[in-house]
Amino acid sequence: MVGKSFNEHRGIGLVLVSFLILGGVYSTVTPIFEAPDEIQHYFHVKHIADGKGLPVVDPEREEIYEQEGAQPSLYYLIGALATFWINTDDAEELLDHNPFINLGVPSRHGNKNVVLHTDRESFPYRGTVLAVHLLRYVSLLFGALTVLITYLLALEVVRGRKAVALGAAVITAFNPQFIFTNGAVNNDGLLTALCSLALLLSILLTTKGPSLQRHVGLGIVVGLAVLTKLTGLGLAVLVLSALLVVAARYSPREAMRGGAVIVGLVILLAGWWYARNWVLYHDPTGMNVFFEALGGPPGRDLTLGKLVDELEGFKLSYWAVFGWFNVLASGWVYRFFDLLVLLGIVGLPLAVVRGLKKPQTVSFSSFLLMLIWIAVVGVGYVRYNQMIDAATGRLVFPAIACFSILLSWGLSQLAPEGRAGVLIATLGAAMFLVAVVCPFLYIAPAYAKPILLSAEELESIPNERDVRYGDQMRLLGYELEGDVFRPAEFVYVTLYWQGLTAMERDYAISLTVLTPSGDLVGQEDSYPGLGSSPTSAWNPGDVIPDRSWVRIRRRAVTPSIGWIGVSVYHLPTMERLAASQQGQLVEQVFLEPIKVVSWQSENYEIPHPASFNFGNRIDLIGYGVDRAEAQSGDAIQLTLYWQARGKVDHDYTVFTHLIDDEDRIWAQEDNQPLSGDYPTSIWDQGQVIRDRHELTLPSDIPAGAYEVEVGLYLSSSGERLPVLDDAGGMLDNRIVLVTIEVSE
Repeated sequence: MVGKSFNEHRGIGLVLVSFLILGGVYSTVTPIFEAPDEIQHYFHVKHIADGKGLPVVDPEREEIYEQEGAQPSLYYLIGALATFWINTDDAEELLDHNPFINLGVPSRHGNKNVVLHTDRESFPYRGTVLAVHLLRYVSLLFGALTVLITYLLALEVVRGRKAVALGAAVITAFNPQFIFTNGAVNNDGLLTALCSLALLLSILLTTKGPSLQRHVGLGIVVGLAVLTKLTGLGLAVLVLSALLVVAARYSPREAMRGGAVIVGLVILLAGWWYARNWVLYHDPTGMNVFFEALGGPPGRDLTLGKLVDELEGFKLSYWAVFGWFNVLASGWVYRFFDLLVLLGIVGLPLAVVRGLKKPQTVSFSSFLLMLIWIAVVGVGYVRYNQMIDAATGRLVFPAIACFSILLSWGLSQLAPEGRAGVLIATLGAAMFLVAVVCPFLYIAPAYAKPILLSAEELESIPNERDVRYGDQMRLLGYELEGDVFRPAEFVYVTLYWQGLTAMERDYAISLTVLTPSGDLVGQEDSYPGLGSSPTSAWNPGDVIPDRSWVRIRRRAVTPSIGWIGVSVYHLPTMERLAASQQGQLVEQVFLEPIKVVSWQSENYEIPHPASFNFGNRIDLIGYGVDRAEAQSGDAIQLTLYWQARGKVDHDYTVFTHLIDDEDRIWAQEDNQPLSGDYPTSIWDQGQVIRDRHELTLPSDIPAGAYEVEVGLYLSSSGERLPVLDDAGGMLDNRIVLVTIEVSE
C-alpha cells in the first residue's frame, strides 16, 4: 500500500529533492549577508543564541538587528536552537560594509555587495559563516514544506488532478525568487509554510467536516504563524471565512466551538509576545518601534497611479531579483515568466467553465477560500506599501501556493485531452533549467573577484604606466574600452594594480572625467573590483585587473573632451595617497582623453552664413553677434561656426579681436575652441562646431567704428593659418566679420 502511494506521488518527491538541491546551490553561491535584511535577521538569531534573551528595540540605541528586533520570535527561536552551539564571536568582524553599495539600483554596474567578502567565507565553513549557512539550510526546509503543501492544496481544490497539483508544486519550487528567498536567513520561509498549511487545514475543515483534531491543528498553525510575522494576523479573515462555511454546511454550534478552540490556542501560543510588546512599546504589534527604527513614522502618498507604476518592479521581484534588490536576470528570463503567466491567465476562464460543468472535479468552496486569502495578502501588501516603499514580490509569497495552483490549473486547459501531464513535465523541465542558470549567470558574477594576472599576462599589459600611490600600490597600465562617448553612457576602464605591501586599510579608487576647462563631467568612486576586491585582502606583488566604470553626466556639455583621471584615497579620513611618476610627485594622474559628443548631430541655425577657408583645414561657415552697437564696459557675444575639412593635425587657437582703423586691439579673447574643451585635433571631418567668445569693451575705449577680426594660429609658434581663395591663393591671415559702432 505504501509502495503504491509512493509510486502515485513520486513526482512530488522528485520536485522536492530538486528544490533542495537548487536551494543549496543558491545558498552557496550567494555570499553571506547578501540577501535583503539578512544581517538584521541573523543578528536577531545571534542575540538569542548568545543567551541574551529576546531583543528589545530602542530607536535611540543602535543595534545590528535594527527594526528586525521587533519581529515576532518563532523563527529566531528556531534559529537560535539550531546554532547556539557554534562560536560566533567573529560575527561583527564580517560586517565590513561596502560604502559604495548600489543598494536597490540594479541598473548600476558592480558594487552589488553590501559587505566586503574575504577568504574567511570559503568552505569548510567556520564560526559565523557556518551559522549563517546552517540557518539558510533550515530556511530551505521551510521552503520545501511550502512546495509539498502546494501540491496537497491543489489536490484538494482541483480534486485528484495530479498533473495540476504537480504543476503547482513545480511553479512554486522552481521560481528563482522563491528559491533565493528560502535560501537566506529570514522569517519569510517559515511564514509562507505556515500560512500555506493554515489554508490547507481551513479547506479540509470545510470539505472533510469539523473535528476537534482539525480545530486543534488549525489553532496551532495559526498561533505559530502570528508568532512568526505580523502577516499571520491576516489568517483571522481566512479562518473566519472557513468557520462561516462550516456553520452553513454543517452546524453553527460546531463552528462556534471550533472558533473558541482556535482562538484559545492562538492566544496560548502567541498571546505572550503581543502582551510583551504592549508592556515594552505600548503597542501589541510592536510596529511603532519597527518603523521608528527604520527612520521615522510611516506614511507614503501611494496613489493608484503610483501603485500601477510599481507593478513592473513587483513582477520582476516575484520571479527573479537577487542580492539587495540590485541583481537582475536577463530579459529573456522575465519574458519566459511573462509568457507563463499569460498562458495561465488565458486558460483559467476555461478551467472555471469546465469546472462548473463538472462540479465533482473542483471544490468551489476551497477555490473561494483561496481567493479570500489572495485578497487578504493583497490588501496587506498595499497597506504595507502605504507605509513604506516596499514593492517586492516576496511580500505576497504567503499566497504563493494559491498563485501557483491558479497558473497550473489554467495552463493544464491548454493541453490536449489526457496530455496535461506532458505539458506539466515540459513546464517543469523549462522552469528547472531557468532556475539552474540563474545562480551561475547572474548571482555568482555579481560578487566575483577579479582573477589575478599570471606571469605571462604581465608582459602584455596595455598602455603601460608606472604610477606609485604612496608606498601602497602601483598602477601598471590601463585599457580603455572606446574613445567616443555620449551623455549618460558608461566609460569602462580596466586598471592594472599591483600591491606593494600588505595593506591594513581599504583604499578607494576615484575615476573622474575632467574637461580641459576644469568641468567635472563624470565621477565614480569604488573599492577595487567594483567592491569585490578590497585592498586589505591583496597580497604584495599580486596584479589585479580592475575593470571599473565612470558615467558621463547627462547634462555634460557637448562636444568636448574629457581626461580620465585616477586617484586613490582612504574614505574614512579622505586622505589621498600621493601619486608619483618617475620619482616626481604629480597632483593628478590622467590616462588619456575621450571625446564626448551629443546623441544627435547638431543642426545649428546660423544667423550669418559665410565661407572662409583656413589653410584647407578648417572652414568658418558662419557667425553670430549679439549687437552692432555698444558702449564701454559692454560685453559683445560672438558665436563662430567652424567645420573641419578633414583630419586636423594640430590644436589651433582661435583669436577674436576688436580693432580700430589703425589695427590697435581694444578687446580680445584667445583660446582653443569651446574654451579649450574641444581642440581642433579631435574634430571629425564635416563636423560643425559652435564656438562662443566674449569681447569686453574697456572703460576708456573712444567712440567710433571698430572691426571684429577672427583667425586661427598655433600657440607654440604664433603662426597663423592663411585664409585662401577658391584657387588656393592666400588672401590674408585673418578675416573681418563685422563692424561695431561704439558710442560714448
